[in-house]
Amino acid sequence: MATLGQSGKVTLLDIAKALDPNGRVADVAELLTQTNEILLDMPFMEGNLQTGHEGTVRTGLPVAIWRQMYQGVPPSKSARAKVTDAAGLLEARSEVDKAMAEMAADISKFRLTEAKAFVEAMNQQMAQTLIYGNTAVNPERFMGLAPRFSAISGAGNAQNIIDAGGTGSVNTSVWLVVWAEDTVVGIFPKGSKAGLFHEDLGLIDAFDANNNRYRAYADRWEWKVGLHVKDWRYIVRICNIDKTDLTTQATTQANTAATLLIKLMIKAMARIPFQGKGKAVFYCNRTVKEMLSIQALDKTQNVLAFTPGVNQYGAVNPGSVNGDLTFQGVPVRTVDQITLAEARVT
Repeated sequence: MATLGQSGKVTLLDIAKALDPNGRVADVAELLTQTNEILLDMPFMEGNLQTGHEGTVRTGLPVAIWRQMYQGVPPSKSARAKVTDAAGLLEARSEVDKAMAEMAADISKFRLTEAKAFVEAMNQQMAQTLIYGNTAVNPERFMGLAPRFSAISGAGNAQNIIDAGGTGSVNTSVWLVVWAEDTVVGIFPKGSKAGLFHEDLGLIDAFDANNNRYRAYADRWEWKVGLHVKDWRYIVRICNIDKTDLTTQATTQANTAATLLIKLMIKAMARIPFQGKGKAVFYCNRTVKEMLSIQALDKTQNVLAFTPGVNQYGAVNPGSVNGDLTFQGVPVRTVDQITLAEARVT
C-alpha cells in the first residue's frame, strides 16, 4: 500500500489513524505544530504591481546653505531610487478518495482535520521563507530577511548586522524588526487577496498513477505573499549567536553568552532611527527565548527588583500562561523556523 509520504494521497492507514474506536473523527494531537509568531505581527498592504510592489527610497538629501544678504541660493534636490520586491505563490492541494472519506462518520470534520494540517504546513513554509527565502536560489519564492542582511564586511547595511562572535555552523540569529508601511511590510500582488485563501473544490475527477479517474473530495490552498523592505535601517540582525555557548553557559553567574546577548539587544535597539515609527518586535527561536527567560530570573546580573509582572526585560503579562516576554518594552516573539544551524555571517 502506498503511504501518504510517497503518493501525497490519504490512505486507509491515514483514515484509520484519524478515527476513534467508534468510527468518529478523533481529536488530533498536532505534534508537528510550530510557533511562528512573526506571522501574527507582520502587517500587509496591496502591492502596486501584479507581481509584487515597487517602492521609492530616498537615497540623498537636498543641500541647504547659510545665505548672506544679497547672496543667492542654488537649487538642489533629493535623490531617490526604486526598490522592487516580488511576491511568491505558495499553493497546496488535497485529494481524498470519496469512498475512503465516507468511511468517516463525519466527512466534514475529517476534511477539517486535514485542512488544519495544510494550514500549518503553509504557515511553516511562509515563516521559513520570510526568514531565509532567497530568490537567487529559489526564484519562485520571495526574498526573505537573511539574504538582505547576509554580509558584515563591505555591506551597505553592515551597521545593522551585529556579530555575536560565533564562528562555527551551529549559530542562530535574533531579529529586531519595526513593522510599518514606510519601513518593513508584507505585500500581496495588485488585485489579489491578502492572506491564506482556501477553495473547496468539492467532488472532482482525480487521476491515479495510470491516469485513470476516480471521484475525490478536493481542496486547494493559495497564498500570494512577499516582503517589502522600504527602509533597511528598521531591521537589525544579531547574528553568529553560538547555540552551544548560549545553552552551556546559561547556568553560570558571570559573563554568560545570554548576558552578552542582552547587551547586543540593547545595541540593536540603538541602531533603530526612531522606534516609534512602527511596531518594534524581537524574533528568536525557542532555544534563545528559553535562555533569555532564564536570564530574566538572574538578579545578580541585573540589579532590578522583581515586582509582579516586571523584570529587567520589561513587563510580563500575568494573564499569559508562559508570560509574554518583553525587552525594554519590546516584545520578544518565538519563531521556530529560525534555525540553530546557521553558517557564520562574515
